[in-house]
Amino acid sequence: MGDRWRVEVDRGVCIAAGMCVGTAPEAFRLDGARQSHPVAEVTDASEDILAAAESCPVEAISIRLTESDEAVFPPDD
Repeated sequence: MGDRWRVEVDRGVCIAAGMCVGTAPEAFRLDGARQSHPVAEVTDASEDILAAAESCPVEAISIRLTESDEAVFPPDD
């Protein structure tokens, strides 16, 4: 079985650039204020979701492994 991720968007940081929706439209949506939110809080690991988090200009997207709570992005230093 593959990894499961908990995906969160810090709406206090999100600037509504929309890069996440452009990169992973199946995983992110913009609301009426044009801020991002994940379609599902918990999802299967996905290269598209990771690419969306990495492309966010303000790093508003965080991804953690659901089983261990280990950071996937941004990585813990």
